[in-house]
Amino acid sequence: MVRTATAMLLHLLTAEIGSETVDVRDRGTVDLRTFECRDINRSSLIQRACYDKAQRQMIININGIYDQYCELPAPTFAALMGAPSMGQFFNRTIRGSGPDSPYDCRTHRNSN
Repeated sequence: MVRTATAMLLHLLTAEIGSETVDVRDRGTVDLRTFECRDINRSSLIQRACYDKAQRQMIININGIYDQYCELPAPTFAALMGAPSMGQFFNRTIRGSGPDSPYDCRTHRNSN
């Protein structure tokens, strides 16, 4: 029993740690290695939000679907995280409507 537990522990400690990836709508698989992700439990709309400060990109899980937003300033992401209603803030400030939304990656994609 001890030998089995030791072997399992050694396997866990020596296993290669891979970065997490998610499937993003209209983008495909995205590696979250450079993103800081937060699981959200206080919103009925948003389940998870990931932000890459250097690239100014946010990947957000809304009702089980990941979407990406580009050229999003860090203060806007911080305001989303602290908003009394994250869903209302997101819909009003970030999501917008159509390709003219302020952070739509089709029109505001950075060089990455």
